[in-house]
Amino acid sequence: MTDELDDSLREAGDVRELAEIPAVEVISRAAVMLMSSAAEKLGLADENPDTSPRKDLDEARRVITALAGLVTASVEYLGPHAGPIRDGLQALQRAFREASAHPDEPGKGPGEKYTGPVY
Repeated sequence: MTDELDDSLREAGDVRELAEIPAVEVISRAAVMLMSSAAEKLGLADENPDTSPRKDLDEARRVITALAGLVTASVEYLGPHAGPIRDGLQALQRAFREASAHPDEPGKGPGEKYTGPVY
């Protein structure tokens, strides 16, 4: 019973701490996490992305699309962070296109339904 109470108190403390973090910071952290995940899934963390054992374009597409949705939905709240985050998103979209054996048509790539075509 005591362990359950301790866990509940810890969880309540985490919620209160999260409530104190400004929304722009939460959104920015989420964007950075999605960017990092996409880069890993594109193999960009490895010396040679083409032979990366972590390269998974299907997973990268999903993460990039989620990032594009987040950025598009929250751009008005990001202030000075918006530009660098959008630039990072576009770089990932271009990297995805370059990594694809059969690149999507402009406007059909990951997240492009939210951001518009990326060339």
